[in-house]
Amino acid sequence: MPYQSPISPGRSWYEDTAGPRPEYPALDGDRSCDVVIVGGGFTGLSAATHLAKAGTNVVMIDAYRFGDGASGRNGGQLGTGQRAWAEDMEAEYGLSRAKALFDLSEEAKAHLIEFAATNQIDIDYMPGQLSVAHKQRYVDDYKAHAEIMASRFSYPHISFMDKTETAERLGSTAYFGGTRDIGTGHIHPMKLVIGTARVAAQAGAQLFEGTPSAGIISAGGKVKVSTPSGTVTAQKCLIAVNAYGGTLEPVSAAHIMPIGSFIGATVPLGAGSTVLPGGESVDDSRFVVRYFRKSRDGRLLFGGREVYGVNDPKDIHIHIRRQIVELYPALGDVEITHGWGGYVGITVPRKPFVREVMPNVISVGGYSGHGVMLSNFFGKLYAETVAGNRDRLKLIEDLKIPPFPGGRRFRTPLLFLALNWFALRDRI
Repeated sequence: MPYQSPISPGRSWYEDTAGPRPEYPALDGDRSCDVVIVGGGFTGLSAATHLAKAGTNVVMIDAYRFGDGASGRNGGQLGTGQRAWAEDMEAEYGLSRAKALFDLSEEAKAHLIEFAATNQIDIDYMPGQLSVAHKQRYVDDYKAHAEIMASRFSYPHISFMDKTETAERLGSTAYFGGTRDIGTGHIHPMKLVIGTARVAAQAGAQLFEGTPSAGIISAGGKVKVSTPSGTVTAQKCLIAVNAYGGTLEPVSAAHIMPIGSFIGATVPLGAGSTVLPGGESVDDSRFVVRYFRKSRDGRLLFGGREVYGVNDPKDIHIHIRRQIVELYPALGDVEITHGWGGYVGITVPRKPFVREVMPNVISVGGYSGHGVMLSNFFGKLYAETVAGNRDRLKLIEDLKIPPFPGGRRFRTPLLFLALNWFALRDRI
């Protein structure tokens, strides 16, 4: 039987096309090391790789298999900048700090592409991203955004598209305009997970799957991470579980909320298809974002249903097909071969969360749908921190991230009401 993640619904097209997915053993006794990492997604794997290459003795554990969460199942889009537009960051933090945050994200993009090339990881990189307005009143904002990126943030790769060009590049008349970004692209995330784990192991990192953390204690200058099969004692600890933290640690749980996001993959559309003829990925202006792209073999990978409650949809295919047809009516009968989901971690302001949650324990997550690019780089920044340079990670640590209102008991229903209100506004 094909492997099915116990924490994420559906089997993804990524899993069926990534090639061999090596299994790593479970922890089998006590370990001592310099750094222990909890969580085997992009952040943890990247940190393990860079730490091990620097000669640090590192142990990484994951409760399930690497990439079972968002890292192996996401939309694959790199994006540009932080989750918020650069001009919005400028309004909040001023131009100098906003530019520093933007430049950091651009370095993150370059790092991911260079890391894959240097380590011979074929991540199916395809260039280009379209960001499109689903309401006419948003079009002027997109036009201004392209101009601001070139003039104030030295990023000339974004151009404005009017309604006609948008329809031509999308193969759909459902949007009113937008931007085209030729300085970014999209990837096959599971291939990156598998490849990064391989590089980490080759560098000497000790990697363990099927090893849940039962608790983290920091005392006396040591950090102890307990598991059912042994305790890992270290000088420092990185918590990199993002949306899958549960009750592992209360500070992160108060600031990072898991939301379900779901994707469907069609059969290859064929060479004559008018859908996304340029091969770009797409995100739109809805609060409940629709994001889609074509794979290297011409499938439409469409994500567009977020769920803020605790239950997964019973039939992912039905919900995804309904949204595909709104944009591409001719695909009403197209076969959907895969439907899957997972959980992404969001914060109240949709900015990443980095915090020292107890002595020598740093938690990283809350990428809010912008994690493909940022998470891999934040793993590198954590390794820099261990080596004594915390300045660049501090740019993220200093972001204002309030906890979700309502505490653990009421925050989920409050968020459900708030975000469904925004989803309703998307349709008005």
